[in-house]
Amino acid sequence: MSSALVWELIKNNNSFLVKREGLQLSSESNNLTNLHSFKYSGVANDKTVGIQAAPRGVKVTKNTKKTFSPAKSVNSTVIAKSRRHTAKSVANLIARSKYRPDLLPAALARASAVISAQQPVKTKNLRPAKGIRALKA
Repeated sequence: MSSALVWELIKNNNSFLVKREGLQLSSESNNLTNLHSFKYSGVANDKTVGIQAAPRGVKVTKNTKKTFSPAKSVNSTVIAKSRRHTAKSVANLIARSKYRPDLLPAALARASAVISAQQPVKTKNLRPAKGIRALKA
């Protein structure tokens, strides 16, 4: 089936559609922005890119042409590098290989967000209280 036909069938009703406060979001895998649109749909498009968190780094998944063998239909790569090197690797996997160059900005933003979420939270060092009110307490 063509991608356009699949999108016409699933655009108004599917199990991944989330409607909140006038927005239509999508919870499907391989959707980089979680927006319910044809461009980012992981179900309707033949070529999709997904970026998830791995235990250490970022996991990039792409669909391959072997759709009849499910074990080989997805190519996944784990990138465990610094933020800058991860961005360069994601760009090489997507745009330079001419896979889906239109998804490059969304993929870089998603990879950066995943790396930011994996960073430990810094604790604030509170200064000791000074002054007359601090001495009274």
